[in-house]
Amino acid sequence: MAYWLMKSNPAYFGIDDLKRLGTDSWDGVRNYRARNFMRDDMKVGDKVFFYHSSAKPSGVAGIMTVHKAGYPDPSQFHPEHRHYDPIATEEEPRWYMVDVAFDQAFTDVLPLSELKYLPPLEDSLLLRKGCQQLTVIPLEPKHWQAIMNLAETLTLLPD
Repeated sequence: MAYWLMKSNPAYFGIDDLKRLGTDSWDGVRNYRARNFMRDDMKVGDKVFFYHSSAKPSGVAGIMTVHKAGYPDPSQFHPEHRHYDPIATEEEPRWYMVDVAFDQAFTDVLPLSELKYLPPLEDSLLLRKGCQQLTVIPLEPKHWQAIMNLAETLTLLPD
């Protein structure tokens, strides 16, 4: 099992939306590095932190699991869709997505301002300059555990 962090603006799709739906596709990723992670590396059963980006505060809002491994994002083929890509074809798709399933929402968002002080995260892509715009970030087990420990310390995990 691998560990990940995936970002979404909660004004468009947040942890509460995923909780309501149970399972949903994580579509619309248009960054090649993030796409490669979803296409090549994410597997069913991998654990993922749901991160609210462009929010006040931005931070980890909960946990989800990869429910379906990477497959072509159909929005790239539809000219009327905001994620349309005129270069993509069904024979040679450019963009991929995964399906995720809700596990749990934290009682409060674990803010980035707190995560920055966790020594085990110093080498993570989450905190690395130039990588802040990545919407899909791999985490090492030590990163995952440090975030979980902080969530437990701040009593953000529901009973």
